[in-house]
Amino acid sequence: MAGLKELRIRISSVKSTRQITSAMKMVAAAKLKGAQDRITGLRPYADNLRTIASALNNSENEKFISPFMLPSKSNEVLIVLFTSNRGLCGGFNNNVLKYAVEWAEKNYAEAMAQHKVSFYCIGKKGGELIKRRGFHVERTNFAVYDSLTYKDVCVVAADLMKLFIEGRYGIIDLAFNKFKNAGVQIQTVEQFLPVPPPPDQKLPENYIIEPDVKTLMDEVVPRIVRMHFFKALLDSFAAEQGARMTAMHQATDNATELIRELTLQYNKARQAAITAEILEITGGAEALKS
Repeated sequence: MAGLKELRIRISSVKSTRQITSAMKMVAAAKLKGAQDRITGLRPYADNLRTIASALNNSENEKFISPFMLPSKSNEVLIVLFTSNRGLCGGFNNNVLKYAVEWAEKNYAEAMAQHKVSFYCIGKKGGELIKRRGFHVERTNFAVYDSLTYKDVCVVAADLMKLFIEGRYGIIDLAFNKFKNAGVQIQTVEQFLPVPPPPDQKLPENYIIEPDVKTLMDEVVPRIVRMHFFKALLDSFAAEQGARMTAMHQATDNATELIRELTLQYNKARQAAITAEILEITGGAEALKS
């Protein structure tokens, strides 16, 4: 059994750790509230944009296909991997990486065999994990989480759109943790470019298309692409805060349980030491009497 001094040091150390994990849990909870409000508010807007594009694409007027909807001749695949810049969030990063690699092996087996699958890493942890696995990293971006504004995010989305339009990659997918609630993150891969064909949908009769379908599609489709990327980033950020809050909550509970066990050991060791001292005193007194 460990000595009293060692147990006191361990109890003090675990209490300090518990204070840190408890503080991190509260910080993550505060960030989660803001991130959750943003993603739940953005989803209806993104869905309505797709509805408009679908209706325009299926309108009775002249058809127009955006360049972002046309397939590319390139057989290169790019997967945009969304991870966090920091750890202490459980299996958040490893889970999405594992899912993205399995997705590529299943859906792009030929490209994987020819080493034509690359990764564009959003977040420091993803870049580190991908390089360890030996995959080609097209680019990394760690600073996008610093502000999370639509203006700054559009710069990254524009970079991806340029890679597609120039024919560098034929398919670009987004791999991220989709936020469901604080304790559940759904690993997801969505096609980013080319923009998937929208479902058939007609505009209501009271809609007036001005000036024409081409002009509207030129404006709406790039906005859909940028909004899709922004939504995936906010989803990943909200899921990260939920994962970190859950992980820190579990760590705090584990620290509390460990403190309880160490305190019990300390009390038993202290009681045994006191008993031994009493026996030594009693034995000494008996020896003096004899």
